[in-house]
Amino acid sequence: MGRNRQVRTCHGWEIENIMKFARVKPLDAILATAKKKSLHPTLGAVQLTLFGIGCVIGTGIFVLTSAGAQKAGPGLMLAFAIAGLICIVAALCYAEIAAMIPVAGSAYTYTYSVMGEMLAWTVGWALVLEYAVAASAVSVGWSGYFTGTILNEFFGIVLPTYLTAGPVALGGAPGGLINLPAVVIALLVTWLLMIGTNESAKVNAVLVMIKVTALTAFIILTLPAAEMDNFNPFLPAGVFGGFGSGVGAVGAAATIFFAYVGFDAVSTAAEETKNPQRNVPIGLIGSLGICTVFYILVAAGAVGSIGGQPIMGPNGVPFPAGSEMLARQCAMPEYADMLVCSNEALAHVLRMIGFSGVGNMLGIAAFIALPSVILILLFGQTRIFFVMARDGLLPEGLSKIHPKWKTPYVVTAITGAIVAFAAAFLPVGQLADIANAGTLYAFMMVAIAVMMLRKTDPDRKRVFRTPALWLVGPATIAGCIFLFLNLPFEAMIVLPAWAGIGLVIYFLYGYKSSHLGKGIIEVPDDDILNPHG
Repeated sequence: MGRNRQVRTCHGWEIENIMKFARVKPLDAILATAKKKSLHPTLGAVQLTLFGIGCVIGTGIFVLTSAGAQKAGPGLMLAFAIAGLICIVAALCYAEIAAMIPVAGSAYTYTYSVMGEMLAWTVGWALVLEYAVAASAVSVGWSGYFTGTILNEFFGIVLPTYLTAGPVALGGAPGGLINLPAVVIALLVTWLLMIGTNESAKVNAVLVMIKVTALTAFIILTLPAAEMDNFNPFLPAGVFGGFGSGVGAVGAAATIFFAYVGFDAVSTAAEETKNPQRNVPIGLIGSLGICTVFYILVAAGAVGSIGGQPIMGPNGVPFPAGSEMLARQCAMPEYADMLVCSNEALAHVLRMIGFSGVGNMLGIAAFIALPSVILILLFGQTRIFFVMARDGLLPEGLSKIHPKWKTPYVVTAITGAIVAFAAAFLPVGQLADIANAGTLYAFMMVAIAVMMLRKTDPDRKRVFRTPALWLVGPATIAGCIFLFLNLPFEAMIVLPAWAGIGLVIYFLYGYKSSHLGKGIIEVPDDDILNPHG
């Protein structure tokens, strides 16, 4: 079975961990499995921080500004602060466990090592949903800037509605059929990922600089043009619109939380990071802090300069973002120029206040840079699939690594096709809400895993320890549950339905095929655990 490892049966561990939903994979075995079939370490601390910023400063700020304003109005600024606060406590939990277990797979791997195989499967399955749907959402966001700025403003080409939006019944646009540009970009990025991660990371570093420059210009131009009247009423739908309503400042926070998942993608890249014990915590917390400040300033500039009041329904509650009713309202001339109706929110704001040229430049920046977000999300999704297949929970063929490109090309191709399909028919707001349901579940499980590991494995080396875990851990769990309950009801029910499908697959295939279930646990010899001594 190989010189450097022993294979032991898992029955001793199974009995010991029966209370933790049966099979638990020991940490030493996780680290050994990763070494055997590993991905090449190429990323440093700066690359990793840029990697996180590249994912965080993406659709949330370029596109979800419209959906967020429809839910909260000027309270969008408060929504960014709420989502950012919950993300910071989640990142602190993530940083400890990501540096401790520097392997691909993120929350899935962490859960496997602490709470057992079945719960790990549910987390991995939720992450598959999160990353794939999120990549679709960004593809739709890119399409808005491509059709609005590149085709319309520069070339005077107006694509017919049936090629730029999904059906109105799904929240697209009247006369819509398929979002063709979104499909094309999703497939193009899939190909880029298949030919190699390192090329992707280098390209990404340049794109991050383009996005940060564009957003800085936006803040400089819009904040001086802000008028205090545009912030009144500050909370047209209140702070709290009611569980399952998806409106109010908290409802908007539940939607735009989507834009903060970059730090999760950093964690999934831990196995490809040089010196992960030092670099992963830096990448996680650094990217988050920079992005939160940007978000609040951009929201203030957008709302202050042209106003960000939602379009209200007959009952005095905002129409749901991404709904057929809102799509029909936005098709009317009196609402067409509102922030909440724009498919390219930030470029639209600049054009409205007389900076058409700069608005078009920002549109170009989004056009060039948003594919980096799709790339990072697809990267995270394919790596989760890769690790689940490596553990035998999904067919081994999915974890095939290409001999020349050194990437898991089979699963990348499958993922890209699914992402393109979802992007073809659904609007960005709906996709973001669905992705969030999976994200929030995964973050909650990570916080539980960190607290359990402090009890079950207190002596293991921790390069980064979560400060005040007694407070930060429960705050993460409570924050995730709170935001989940403030998603629209339709997005909430997707998670249990998806989990149900996943559990059927697990019991039909994964449970029987699992390496751990077959008694294959790889435990490294001492010379692997201590290569220098």
